[in-house]
Amino acid sequence: MEAALGIFIAVAVIALLCEYVDASLGGGYGTTLTPLLLVIGFVPLDVVPAVLLGQLVGGVVGGYFHYRLGNINLDFNHGGRLSKAKEHWLRFLPWSLDAKVILLLAICGIIGAVTGVVLAVNIPENVFRLYIGMVVLGMGIIILVRRNHNSPFSWRRLVGIGLLGAFNKGISGGGYGPLVTGGQILSGREVKSSIGSTTVAEVSVCIVGFLAYVFLLKGGIHWALATSTAIGSVMAGPFAAFTVKKVETRKLKLVVGLIITILGAWTLAKTFI
Repeated sequence: MEAALGIFIAVAVIALLCEYVDASLGGGYGTTLTPLLLVIGFVPLDVVPAVLLGQLVGGVVGGYFHYRLGNINLDFNHGGRLSKAKEHWLRFLPWSLDAKVILLLAICGIIGAVTGVVLAVNIPENVFRLYIGMVVLGMGIIILVRRNHNSPFSWRRLVGIGLLGAFNKGISGGGYGPLVTGGQILSGREVKSSIGSTTVAEVSVCIVGFLAYVFLLKGGIHWALATSTAIGSVMAGPFAAFTVKKVETRKLKLVVGLIITILGAWTLAKTFI
Protein backbone atom coordinates (compact mmCIF):
# COMPACT_ATOMS: atom_id res chain seq x y z
CA MET A 1 0.00 0.00 0.00
CA GLU A 2 2.79 2.41 0.96
CA ALA A 3 4.73 1.55 -2.18
CA ALA A 4 1.68 2.19 -4.35
CA LEU A 5 1.02 5.52 -2.61
CA GLY A 6 4.64 6.51 -3.16
CA ILE A 7 4.37 5.72 -6.86
CA PHE A 8 1.27 7.86 -7.31
CA ILE A 9 2.80 10.76 -5.36
CA ALA A 10 5.83 10.51 -7.65
CA VAL A 11 3.49 10.50 -10.68
CA ALA A 12 1.82 13.69 -9.42
CA VAL A 13 5.20 15.41 -9.03
CA ILE A 14 6.31 14.29 -12.51
CA ALA A 15 2.99 15.51 -13.97
CA LEU A 16 3.47 18.89 -12.24
CA LEU A 17 6.91 19.30 -13.83
CA CYS A 18 5.69 18.17 -17.26
CA GLU A 19 2.69 20.53 -17.18
CA TYR A 20 4.92 23.42 -16.09
CA VAL A 21 7.20 22.84 -19.08
CA ASP A 22 4.20 22.38 -21.38
CA ALA A 23 2.24 25.47 -20.33
CA SER A 24 5.33 27.69 -20.18
CA LEU A 25 7.07 26.49 -23.36
CA GLY A 26 4.12 25.31 -25.43
CA GLY A 27 4.63 21.56 -25.41
CA GLY A 28 6.12 18.48 -23.87
CA TYR A 29 3.49 17.21 -21.43
CA GLY A 30 2.29 14.07 -23.16
CA THR A 31 5.48 13.71 -25.18
CA THR A 32 7.45 13.51 -21.92
CA LEU A 33 4.96 12.05 -19.43
CA THR A 34 3.73 9.17 -21.61
CA PRO A 35 7.13 7.45 -22.02
CA LEU A 36 8.03 8.13 -18.37
CA LEU A 37 4.87 6.38 -17.15
CA LEU A 38 5.56 3.48 -19.49
CA VAL A 39 9.06 3.17 -18.03
CA ILE A 40 7.60 3.13 -14.50
CA GLY A 41 5.57 0.10 -15.55
CA PHE A 42 2.08 1.25 -16.52
CA VAL A 43 0.55 -0.11 -19.72
CA PRO A 44 -0.26 2.17 -22.69
CA LEU A 45 -4.06 1.93 -22.39
CA ASP A 46 -3.77 3.07 -18.76
CA VAL A 47 -1.26 5.80 -19.53
CA VAL A 48 -2.80 7.64 -22.49
CA PRO A 49 -6.24 8.31 -20.90
CA ALA A 50 -4.52 9.42 -17.67
CA VAL A 51 -2.28 11.80 -19.61
CA LEU A 52 -5.28 13.21 -21.47
CA LEU A 53 -7.23 13.82 -18.24
CA GLY A 54 -4.22 15.37 -16.54
CA GLN A 55 -3.64 17.78 -19.39
CA LEU A 56 -7.35 18.55 -19.60
CA VAL A 57 -7.53 19.92 -16.05
CA GLY A 58 -4.05 21.42 -16.27
CA GLY A 59 -4.99 23.21 -19.48
CA VAL A 60 -8.10 24.72 -17.92
CA VAL A 61 -6.12 26.17 -15.01
CA GLY A 62 -3.12 27.16 -17.14
CA GLY A 63 -5.32 28.76 -19.80
CA TYR A 64 -7.16 30.80 -17.18
CA PHE A 65 -3.92 32.23 -15.82
CA HIS A 66 -2.55 32.87 -19.32
CA TYR A 67 -5.68 34.97 -19.87
CA ARG A 68 -5.53 36.74 -16.49
CA LEU A 69 -1.86 37.66 -16.98
CA GLY A 70 -2.44 38.97 -20.50
CA ASN A 71 -0.54 36.33 -22.45
CA ILE A 72 -3.67 35.82 -24.58
CA ASN A 73 -6.58 38.13 -25.38
CA LEU A 74 -9.97 36.39 -25.29
CA ASP A 75 -12.21 39.27 -26.37
CA PHE A 76 -15.81 38.15 -26.86
CA ASN A 77 -17.24 41.67 -26.44
CA HIS A 78 -15.65 43.39 -29.44
CA GLY A 79 -13.71 45.78 -27.21
CA GLY A 80 -16.84 46.71 -25.24
CA ARG A 81 -18.67 47.97 -28.34
CA LEU A 82 -21.51 45.44 -28.12
CA SER A 83 -24.08 47.16 -25.95
CA LYS A 84 -27.44 46.95 -27.74
CA ALA A 85 -29.84 44.23 -26.65
CA LYS A 86 -30.16 42.88 -30.20
CA GLU A 87 -26.39 42.49 -30.34
CA HIS A 88 -26.03 40.49 -27.14
CA TRP A 89 -25.95 37.19 -29.06
CA LEU A 90 -22.78 38.42 -30.75
CA ARG A 91 -21.01 38.16 -27.40
CA PHE A 92 -20.71 34.43 -28.05
CA LEU A 93 -18.60 35.03 -31.15
CA PRO A 94 -14.81 35.39 -30.89
CA TRP A 95 -13.48 38.81 -31.92
CA SER A 96 -9.82 38.79 -30.95
CA LEU A 97 -7.25 36.88 -33.03
CA ASP A 98 -6.38 34.67 -30.04
CA ALA A 99 -10.04 33.70 -29.53
CA LYS A 100 -10.47 32.90 -33.24
CA VAL A 101 -7.30 30.80 -33.31
CA ILE A 102 -8.40 28.86 -30.21
CA LEU A 103 -11.83 28.19 -31.70
CA LEU A 104 -10.32 26.98 -34.98
CA LEU A 105 -7.81 24.75 -33.18
CA ALA A 106 -10.60 23.34 -30.98
CA ILE A 107 -12.69 22.38 -34.02
CA CYS A 108 -9.69 20.80 -35.73
CA GLY A 109 -8.85 19.12 -32.41
CA ILE A 110 -12.18 17.33 -32.16
CA ILE A 111 -11.81 15.89 -35.67
CA GLY A 112 -8.16 14.94 -35.27
CA ALA A 113 -8.49 13.45 -31.77
CA VAL A 114 -11.38 11.15 -32.67
CA THR A 115 -9.51 9.92 -35.75
CA GLY A 116 -6.37 9.32 -33.72
CA VAL A 117 -8.11 7.35 -30.96
CA VAL A 118 -9.95 5.13 -33.44
CA LEU A 119 -6.69 4.29 -35.24
CA ALA A 120 -4.64 3.90 -32.05
CA VAL A 121 -5.77 0.32 -31.46
CA ASN A 122 -4.97 -0.82 -35.01
CA ILE A 123 -1.54 0.57 -35.90
CA PRO A 124 1.84 -0.41 -34.37
CA GLU A 125 3.02 2.00 -31.67
CA ASN A 126 6.58 2.25 -33.03
CA VAL A 127 5.31 3.47 -36.39
CA PHE A 128 3.61 6.43 -34.75
CA ARG A 129 6.50 7.16 -32.41
CA LEU A 130 8.76 7.37 -35.46
CA TYR A 131 6.27 9.58 -37.27
CA ILE A 132 5.67 11.95 -34.34
CA GLY A 133 9.38 12.18 -33.56
CA MET A 134 10.25 13.15 -37.14
CA VAL A 135 7.49 15.78 -37.35
CA VAL A 136 8.32 17.39 -33.98
CA LEU A 137 12.08 17.32 -34.60
CA GLY A 138 11.62 18.96 -38.00
CA MET A 139 9.38 21.64 -36.50
CA GLY A 140 11.94 22.47 -33.80
CA ILE A 141 14.78 22.78 -36.29
CA ILE A 142 12.73 25.07 -38.53
CA ILE A 143 11.87 27.33 -35.55
CA LEU A 144 15.54 27.59 -34.58
CA VAL A 145 16.64 28.35 -38.13
CA ARG A 146 13.88 30.95 -38.67
CA ARG A 147 13.62 32.36 -35.14
CA ASN A 148 14.68 35.84 -36.31
CA HIS A 149 12.27 35.89 -39.24
CA ASN A 150 8.66 37.06 -39.11
CA SER A 151 6.32 35.02 -41.31
CA PRO A 152 2.93 36.28 -42.56
CA PHE A 153 -0.01 34.77 -40.68
CA SER A 154 -1.70 31.84 -42.47
CA TRP A 155 -5.11 30.38 -41.50
CA ARG A 156 -4.67 27.51 -43.95
CA ARG A 157 -1.39 26.48 -42.34
CA LEU A 158 -3.01 26.71 -38.92
CA VAL A 159 -5.84 24.33 -39.91
CA GLY A 160 -3.35 21.71 -41.09
CA ILE A 161 -1.26 22.03 -37.95
CA GLY A 162 -4.35 21.79 -35.71
CA LEU A 163 -5.61 18.61 -37.36
CA LEU A 164 -2.20 16.95 -37.36
CA GLY A 165 -1.46 17.85 -33.72
CA ALA A 166 -4.82 16.55 -32.47
CA PHE A 167 -4.37 13.35 -34.45
CA ASN A 168 -1.03 12.83 -32.69
CA LYS A 169 -2.62 13.52 -29.30
CA GLY A 170 -5.42 11.03 -29.80
CA ILE A 171 -3.02 8.24 -30.74
CA SER A 172 -0.23 8.66 -28.20
CA GLY A 173 -1.24 11.25 -25.56
CA GLY A 174 1.56 13.51 -26.84
CA GLY A 175 2.81 15.34 -29.89
CA TYR A 176 0.19 18.12 -29.83
CA GLY A 177 1.81 21.00 -27.98
CA PRO A 178 5.20 21.09 -29.72
CA LEU A 179 3.59 20.78 -33.15
CA VAL A 180 0.76 23.30 -32.64
CA THR A 181 2.88 25.87 -30.78
CA GLY A 182 5.65 25.56 -33.33
CA GLY A 183 3.16 25.64 -36.20
CA GLN A 184 1.58 28.85 -34.92
CA ILE A 185 4.98 30.50 -34.64
CA LEU A 186 5.84 29.42 -38.18
CA SER A 187 2.42 30.68 -39.29
CA GLY A 188 3.30 34.19 -38.11
CA ARG A 189 1.87 34.17 -34.58
CA GLU A 190 3.64 35.85 -31.64
CA VAL A 191 5.30 33.30 -29.36
CA LYS A 192 3.49 34.14 -26.08
CA SER A 193 0.09 34.11 -27.79
CA SER A 194 1.01 30.81 -29.45
CA ILE A 195 1.81 29.19 -26.11
CA GLY A 196 -1.33 30.48 -24.40
CA SER A 197 -3.60 29.58 -27.32
CA THR A 198 -2.18 26.06 -27.49
CA THR A 199 -2.76 25.56 -23.75
CA VAL A 200 -6.44 26.55 -24.04
CA ALA A 201 -7.17 24.79 -27.35
CA GLU A 202 -5.63 21.54 -26.14
CA VAL A 203 -8.38 21.24 -23.53
CA SER A 204 -10.97 20.40 -26.20
CA VAL A 205 -8.65 17.82 -27.73
CA CYS A 206 -8.12 16.17 -24.34
CA ILE A 207 -11.86 16.14 -23.56
CA VAL A 208 -12.72 14.40 -26.82
CA GLY A 209 -9.79 12.00 -26.63
CA PHE A 210 -10.46 11.06 -23.01
CA LEU A 211 -14.18 10.48 -23.57
CA ALA A 212 -13.39 8.38 -26.63
CA TYR A 213 -11.12 6.14 -24.52
CA VAL A 214 -13.80 5.91 -21.80
CA PHE A 215 -16.23 4.72 -24.46
CA LEU A 216 -13.87 2.30 -26.20
CA LEU A 217 -12.55 0.87 -22.92
CA LYS A 218 -16.10 0.72 -21.49
CA GLY A 219 -15.10 2.81 -18.48
CA GLY A 220 -11.98 0.77 -17.71
CA ILE A 221 -9.83 3.78 -16.87
CA HIS A 222 -6.99 3.58 -14.32
CA TRP A 223 -8.57 6.25 -12.12
CA ALA A 224 -5.84 6.32 -9.48
CA LEU A 225 -3.24 7.08 -12.15
CA ALA A 226 -5.52 9.63 -13.82
CA THR A 227 -6.14 11.37 -10.48
CA SER A 228 -2.42 11.65 -9.81
CA THR A 229 -1.70 13.24 -13.19
CA ALA A 230 -4.63 15.63 -12.73
CA ILE A 231 -3.51 16.81 -9.27
CA GLY A 232 0.04 17.48 -10.42
CA SER A 233 -1.07 19.25 -13.59
CA VAL A 234 -3.45 21.64 -11.81
CA MET A 235 -0.71 22.84 -9.48
CA ALA A 236 1.59 23.84 -12.35
CA GLY A 237 -0.76 26.20 -14.22
CA PRO A 238 -0.25 29.54 -12.40
CA PHE A 239 3.55 29.20 -12.30
CA ALA A 240 3.78 28.39 -16.02
CA ALA A 241 1.64 31.36 -17.06
CA PHE A 242 3.70 33.71 -14.88
CA THR A 243 6.91 32.42 -16.50
CA VAL A 244 5.56 33.19 -19.99
CA LYS A 245 4.53 36.68 -18.84
CA LYS A 246 8.01 37.54 -17.56
CA VAL A 247 10.34 35.98 -20.14
CA GLU A 248 11.41 38.18 -23.07
CA THR A 249 9.86 37.04 -26.37
CA ARG A 250 13.04 36.45 -28.40
CA LYS A 251 14.58 34.34 -25.63
CA LEU A 252 11.33 32.43 -25.25
CA LYS A 253 11.26 31.64 -28.97
CA LEU A 254 14.81 30.27 -28.78
CA VAL A 255 13.97 28.11 -25.76
CA VAL A 256 10.77 26.83 -27.39
CA GLY A 257 12.70 25.85 -30.50
CA LEU A 258 15.33 24.03 -28.45
CA ILE A 259 12.75 22.19 -26.33
CA ILE A 260 10.74 21.09 -29.36
CA THR A 261 13.91 19.89 -31.10
CA ILE A 262 14.98 17.91 -28.03
CA LEU A 263 11.53 16.35 -27.63
CA GLY A 264 11.51 15.30 -31.26
CA ALA A 265 14.98 13.78 -30.99
CA TRP A 266 14.06 12.01 -27.75
CA THR A 267 10.91 10.57 -29.27
CA LEU A 268 12.92 9.21 -32.19
CA ALA A 269 15.55 7.77 -29.85
CA LYS A 270 12.91 6.01 -27.75
CA THR A 271 11.56 4.40 -30.91
CA PHE A 272 14.80 2.55 -31.56
CA ILE A 273 15.96 1.90 -27.95
